[in-house]
Amino acid sequence: MTQDQTAEQMPAAEEAAPGPAAESAAPPAAESDRIKELEAEIARLKNDVLYAKAETENTRRRLEQQAEDRGKYAVSNIAKDVLSVADNLRRALDSVPATARDGNESLAALTTGVEMTERELLATFERYGIKPVAAQGERFDPNLHQAMMEMEDPSQIEGTVVLVMQAGYTLHDRLLRPALVGVAKGGPKSGGNNVDTSA
Repeated sequence: MTQDQTAEQMPAAEEAAPGPAAESAAPPAAESDRIKELEAEIARLKNDVLYAKAETENTRRRLEQQAEDRGKYAVSNIAKDVLSVADNLRRALDSVPATARDGNESLAALTTGVEMTERELLATFERYGIKPVAAQGERFDPNLHQAMMEMEDPSQIEGTVVLVMQAGYTLHDRLLRPALVGVAKGGPKSGGNNVDTSA
């Protein structure tokens, strides 16, 4: 290659290669806008990741709670059916007067066996978190009791449970069956109405 040819090619190469002046020709405003766009996209993606993480954590907690509830309340259907067995055992015991047991050894033995069966059944209920609802003498609670009748009784505070017709039960913290009760009326009102303000 001759010197003339080399000289001819050099200006062409200089024209093709962008120099520092060409690089500085890109407008700085466009770069600044692009940076702002990318920063906004990063912030959005971070926000999406945090949201997804929170949603995953909420789902995990909800599934754990559902699994725990399934374990705790899995016996609820069979427990409702077995409650009638407990009711019948109690009815059988209530139907035998104490005086009838005294003179009849067979009846006394049978009654003792039924009492033992009832105790064993209630102990099994207790193991599975099934507990009787307190009712007799308690203030009527519509969350636990179902009022079947009102009974005139001036000696009792109005709204007190004075008769339990059928025992109620809870399973852990949920009502399995309400107690069927009779509620006093005609007595003194409960709450602040009877407070002595003469002092």
